[in-house]
Amino acid sequence: MHTQYFLELYEAGYRDFVGIHLPGVELTRHILVDVNLGRSNLKGANLGRSFLTQARFDYANLNWANLSFAKMSETSLAKADLTKANLRGAFLVRANLRQAQLSGGDLCHANLRQANLAGANLCGANLSGANLRGANLRGANLAWAHLTGTRLSGAELDRTCLDAVNLEGAWLNGVDLSGLDLSGINLKEAKLNGAILNYTNLSEANLTHATLRGASLVGANLTSANLTGAILWNSNLNGGDLSRADLTRAHLGEATLRDARVEGTEFTGSILPAEARAYLYEAVHGQTRWPHRSARDTLAESQFIGKLLV
Repeated sequence: MHTQYFLELYEAGYRDFVGIHLPGVELTRHILVDVNLGRSNLKGANLGRSFLTQARFDYANLNWANLSFAKMSETSLAKADLTKANLRGAFLVRANLRQAQLSGGDLCHANLRQANLAGANLCGANLSGANLRGANLRGANLAWAHLTGTRLSGAELDRTCLDAVNLEGAWLNGVDLSGLDLSGINLKEAKLNGAILNYTNLSEANLTHATLRGASLVGANLTSANLTGAILWNSNLNGGDLSRADLTRAHLGEATLRDARVEGTEFTGSILPAEARAYLYEAVHGQTRWPHRSARDTLAESQFIGKLLV
């Protein structure tokens, strides 16, 4: 179909264009509200800055398409092919991207608040600075994705693949990550206040200067994790494994550490709960990972504080 004819039909009130063939079409800055382009071939199309609110692109081919800064709130892109698509700055609040193919896509600073991304393939996608608050990411593939500074507070991450993902500076307040394998993950300066990380594998994770106030890390595996300068105030680390973890200058005031393993744990300059003093001195042993100091000696260089009086 010719582009001009398509636009004339839309202006005349037609909305159903299922299955049309418009690869590489130039439709930037157009108003196409409520249009149905399901199963259409729009490969390489330019829809940048267009108004596509409540439009339908289910099963459409949008491979390499430009949708940067497009207005797509409540738009449906279920099972659409958006591989390598440009969605930078796109407004996708409450959009339906269920099982969409977004691998290698650019979603930097996109607004995906409360969007449905269940089962979507976001492998290697750039989601830096994106807003995913309250989004449904159940069963989504985020392996190798860039999520630096991404807002994920309140997002659903059940069965989400986070292999080799970069979450530096990400907002994950209140998120449930319990039981996931996040070994070696980069959570430097991430916000994890109130997050649930029970029995999560965080071995060798980078949690430098991360904020985990009131977080639950019951039974979490933190072996060899870097928690330098991390804020773990009022967190629950009962039964956690902190063996050879680095807690240099970490703040664990009012945290609970019952039955935590502290073999070779680095405590230099950390703030610890007074209630855990006796247990820690009895449980700590071995040498730190680096620079191979006595873990007990580093514990002596920490500070024990009682509960704050209100």
